[in-house]
Amino acid sequence: MSAGGAGDRAEIHHQHRDVNGGWLRPSVFGAMDGLVSNFALIAGVAGGTDSTKVVVLAGVAGLAAGAFSMAGGEYVSVASQRELALAEIDVERRELERHPDAEQQELAQLYEARGVEPAVAAEVARQISRDPAKALEVHTEAELGVTPRDLPSPRTAAFSSFLSFSVGAILPLLPYLLGVTSLVASAVLSCLSLFGAGALVSRVTARSWWYSGLRQLLVGVVAAGLTFALGNLLGGTGL
Repeated sequence: MSAGGAGDRAEIHHQHRDVNGGWLRPSVFGAMDGLVSNFALIAGVAGGTDSTKVVVLAGVAGLAAGAFSMAGGEYVSVASQRELALAEIDVERRELERHPDAEQQELAQLYEARGVEPAVAAEVARQISRDPAKALEVHTEAELGVTPRDLPSPRTAAFSSFLSFSVGAILPLLPYLLGVTSLVASAVLSCLSLFGAGALVSRVTARSWWYSGLRQLLVGVVAAGLTFALGNLLGGTGL
């Protein structure tokens, strides 16, 4: 093989994780929210009543309501974000059609601002502008921070959120569904799940597994503890 030939391609020695996809944020947020909110809900109801049936009913209702709410909220949020991005992309597309020379000059100036020599920047802008689709992609990425082919999917976000919330929310409810009527069993499973979920998230972040795990555990325990105390207080007053 030739060394440094014009047809050679640079060898890539590393890979990046997907940071723009529409699944990661709703999945992580959904699982954490489902686990924390339903653990706190079950703890609060258990603190205010001795009826296992009421606790289970509250847990099931919390799972269903939360999952549908999360999915609907994510769908509307991501759909609105996508529609706004598409509207701005259409603005850029029309500008490229009406004022191609001005847009080419603008692109050259963007490269110059990033340290490219003026003559080189002008030539790069000229070559990119020969392909309208490529020019649109480069312009929108530079000016809007998005590309037409990488916009998040509302359906993906909604489904990911619904599924992950359901998985997270069923964990504190699982001991009751299996016949264990003690809040202690639910709390132990929830705490282990909170730490495990936090540690798992560290695989897609820069944090250590123990830090992420302890942080998530602390958030869940505080939420459940406060809700349990509130349920116990209200239950003790006969409300």
